[in-house]
Amino acid sequence: MLFSSSQKLAALIAAGLVVLAVSVAVARTWSDASGMFSIEAEFVAFSDGKVQLKKETGDTIVVPMLALSKPDQEWVREELARRKAGGAPAAETPTARDTNQAAVPGDWPQWRGPKRDGVNRETGLLESWPAGGPELLWTAQGLGSGYASVSVANGKIYTMGAVGDGQRLMALSTEDGKEIWSTEISRKRDKPNCTPTVDGDLVFGLSLDGVLLCCNAETGQEVWRKRYADDFGGRMMSNWGYSESPLVDGDRLICTPGGDRAMVVALDKRTGREIWSTPMPRGGDQGSDGAGYASLVISNAGGVRQYVTLVGRGVIGVRASDGELLWGYNRVANGTANCPTPIVEGDYVFCSSGYGDGGSALLKLSNRQGRFAAQEVYYRSAKEVQNHHGGMILVDGFVYMGHGHNQGLPLCLKLETGQLAWGPERGPGGNSAAILYADGKLYFRYENGVMALIEATPRGYNPISDFRLPTNNDKSWPHPVIANGKLYLRDGDVLHCYHVKK
Repeated sequence: MLFSSSQKLAALIAAGLVVLAVSVAVARTWSDASGMFSIEAEFVAFSDGKVQLKKETGDTIVVPMLALSKPDQEWVREELARRKAGGAPAAETPTARDTNQAAVPGDWPQWRGPKRDGVNRETGLLESWPAGGPELLWTAQGLGSGYASVSVANGKIYTMGAVGDGQRLMALSTEDGKEIWSTEISRKRDKPNCTPTVDGDLVFGLSLDGVLLCCNAETGQEVWRKRYADDFGGRMMSNWGYSESPLVDGDRLICTPGGDRAMVVALDKRTGREIWSTPMPRGGDQGSDGAGYASLVISNAGGVRQYVTLVGRGVIGVRASDGELLWGYNRVANGTANCPTPIVEGDYVFCSSGYGDGGSALLKLSNRQGRFAAQEVYYRSAKEVQNHHGGMILVDGFVYMGHGHNQGLPLCLKLETGQLAWGPERGPGGNSAAILYADGKLYFRYENGVMALIEATPRGYNPISDFRLPTNNDKSWPHPVIANGKLYLRDGDVLHCYHVKK
């Protein structure tokens, strides 16, 4: 946390830090000038060279402007200019808040949910399913081809598909699946993989060929766009196209073009203006240069807010304040496609990849006076533990996943030691499996269209129910989503919506 150490806190108090009671303002991430500390806080006001910030606890601190990072100083100047120009303060605009958490309880506004961990926090869901599966509420058609899953926010479902002559970002109604709007993102007719990211009144999508689009979430009207190749020299580690879901962190959009000067970039989410970029990491024999197929997650390991992802050369951590590469780990990389989104837990990162020469590892991140290191706690070979692209879930200290390249065999391992609690098991479906956790259960979706419900317990493998989707249009790679008691399963051109609330 920013200013969390007693020495740093004392230094800032000596510089003029005081505690005040103030009103609500803009929530965002702040970092100090050294980049070693960060905090979630609201901007309240600026006076006498000091910035007033309100912490999540309700306490308000006053920090010398020069104690903040340069990007934060620039943000303050821009905000003051907006207010001086007569515009409404950002504090009065609900969509200016940090919306990494769902705006409405039960919503699923981005890839793998509000915290990007694949964990749904709803309760009161069905304990088991009838033979044919839970009640099918409706099926939407016309989504086009592709492997994008869905995001759900404010009564709308957002997804992407190849329709007609191009790729489109679209919104559907949660009531009946009918299309509300559809906006072209690229004229290349490839199957998009990106699950859109919804942030208040904005939604972000990424085409397979690297066109990043920001739209009004209500109307679909384009706000701005960037092209990874043209704007950032971007490239993928292999030729299957971009798959990440961009990450919103406060007022910034973080994404992974994979370019030499811009492996990772931070953009102003409302304008697309570049704030910082991270050069291509060098070193390590495993994998290949370029972006991977994973999506970024946020970590505060070592007291520093950072973005963690799996790229062509392995897993990396990038400082949130300025984009500096903090650490990297190469051993888990493969040369074909590094896909699974890493798990972050305190000072630890669990990562995995498939395609034969990947494997899995637990890393412990250490911060010694601003110098980071990633220590390998353990490594498990591809034969022992590997995840293809169906994702991994951490629940109560245990990791659940589908093991094996093109297999998806359910297994459970203890995060701390890497020892198997159970599995790999031969489940009811075939090939790769995408995974979701909700209300004590694992939702395993197999590539061949089988959906399975498994108890989430380290005590042993306990399958409960399964059913087969009524359609089999394509490989069932899109991850399952639960939002507000509904289970959404994308199958190529169609989207099935099931009632899974008791």
